[in-house]
Amino acid sequence: MKRTVWNVVVAAFSVAMLATAWIAIRVERQAAREEAQPADVIVVLGAAEYRGRPSPVLKARLDHALDLYRKGLAPRIMTTGGAGGDPVFTEGDVGRDYLTGQGVPPEAIVVESEGASTVASTARAGEIIRRMGLQAVIVVSDGYHIYRVKKMLEVRGLTVYGSPRPERARDSLGYRWNYVKQAVGYLLWSCGVPV
Repeated sequence: MKRTVWNVVVAAFSVAMLATAWIAIRVERQAAREEAQPADVIVVLGAAEYRGRPSPVLKARLDHALDLYRKGLAPRIMTTGGAGGDPVFTEGDVGRDYLTGQGVPPEAIVVESEGASTVASTARAGEIIRRMGLQAVIVVSDGYHIYRVKKMLEVRGLTVYGSPRPERARDSLGYRWNYVKQAVGYLLWSCGVPV
């Protein structure tokens, strides 16, 4: 009996490792793929903000979305992200303020400012997009994040194109570790665990 249980545990672990590796490869491939094309809205995933100012990561995402907007790929930009522990500012509101400061008309910006995680932000963003009667979305985030976000929005019936922000160190070990973390996050989300 012990041997059977052990064999089942080893087999389950092996399947989990293979699935993670397979998804990590898909995450890596998506991370390098630029899919931006005409859409209804550009969705910018939130990142840290510092007392009302975007962090370097959030600023890079916003600048990339701004570039896509100025190229005429979508008439709207949606900023996402909740407070993240800040009692005054949210990532979504900081994103909106940054974009308006760059000349984007306030009426062209939609804000989702309650999501405390990728799962929550994409669920709320998807609901807002659907209520607005929109269908096609360009997702802007870090490359390793795009695969999981695309899947979370596609399950809501949206057409999603990935557009990773420009980055330099894609071949570093730390960056590759992000592929594995996103693969694990995707697999857990697929099983109903909201991570």
